[in-house]
Amino acid sequence: MRTLVIGDIHGALIALQQVLQRAQITPKDHLIFLGDYADGWSQTPQVLDFLIEYQQQHHCTFLRGNHDALCYDFLCGKTNDTMWYLHGGKATVKAYENISENTKEAHRNFLFALEDYYLDDDNRLFLHAGFTNLRGVAYEYFTEMLYWDRTLWETACSTTLAPAHPQYPSRLRLYKQIYIGHTPTTRLGSTHPLTFHNVTNVDTGAAFKGVITILDIDNNTYWQSDPVYTLYPQEQGRNTK
Repeated sequence: MRTLVIGDIHGALIALQQVLQRAQITPKDHLIFLGDYADGWSQTPQVLDFLIEYQQQHHCTFLRGNHDALCYDFLCGKTNDTMWYLHGGKATVKAYENISENTKEAHRNFLFALEDYYLDDDNRLFLHAGFTNLRGVAYEYFTEMLYWDRTLWETACSTTLAPAHPQYPSRLRLYKQIYIGHTPTTRLGSTHPLTFHNVTNVDTGAAFKGVITILDIDNNTYWQSDPVYTLYPQEQGRNTK
């Protein structure tokens, strides 16, 4: 059995199906989706339909991303702020114009049931964004930080201290390895997963000019889709002109 981590998807069903095929997924694999299934490209409803059905035949753990929380609010009739609309929400609103209420209800149920984090028996942590509590995710006071925080990734990227140093960031000592998405590696000029200290980022910029990535955490082999924007040539995604 492989443990496979899947980075941000952002409404790109074509790319998701492509990378799953390239990774040659089997029912024995454990698939850990790091969140952000919604917002960006035009197929958020189809992505959710696909995942709901996919879990019937595969071992899946679905984590909550910040865009999934925003999409859930939209489907519940709440008014999201303008920033959500400009950062992928516009495509989601349009995509749901002709979606039935029964399908919307199924999507609400799926998004509501997402997990905030997953911790395996080897003390490897999986979550969308990060955490701020120095005692770890179980003590996070504001649970929204688990899918909104960027300071964990910024800390891992910026510290040059060795783990034995007394000022080494205590959050990085808590877990054997941490797998996140949320902040695209393309911001650092890479379309590949990046690891700093024990934090591995698998968001390879699918919402922008990057790809969707699947990472085998036991041997660091990974598979990627084509650049997502090439699969949706008539769309903008979250790219700005």
